[in-house]
Amino acid sequence: MYYKKHVFFCINEKGKGKKCCAQGNALALWQYAKQRCKEEGLSAKHNVRVNKSGCLNRCEEGPCLVIYPEGRWYRYKGQADIDAIIEEDLGENNIVERLLLPEDPVES
Repeated sequence: MYYKKHVFFCINEKGKGKKCCAQGNALALWQYAKQRCKEEGLSAKHNVRVNKSGCLNRCEEGPCLVIYPEGRWYRYKGQADIDAIIEEDLGENNIVERLLLPEDPVES
């Protein structure tokens, strides 16, 4: 099966107190997103794949994910933000403006 959309969650953990996505509960929220997409039927219905990734180099902007092929970058804080991304972006193909990251990443 080929996927129409890939969602990559940075779950990278940096050492020595450096800011990283892992500090923002990224692994648990990736697992939550994966389960929610399955429950919503997005994996089969819309061919969505939710993956873990290493560092996406957007550490200073909080835990983040990117959706391809659109190349939309989002930050999130908790399950409510993940729900919004799943329902609005993955389900309806609408951008969640309040969670969107700027195109040019902050150096980390």
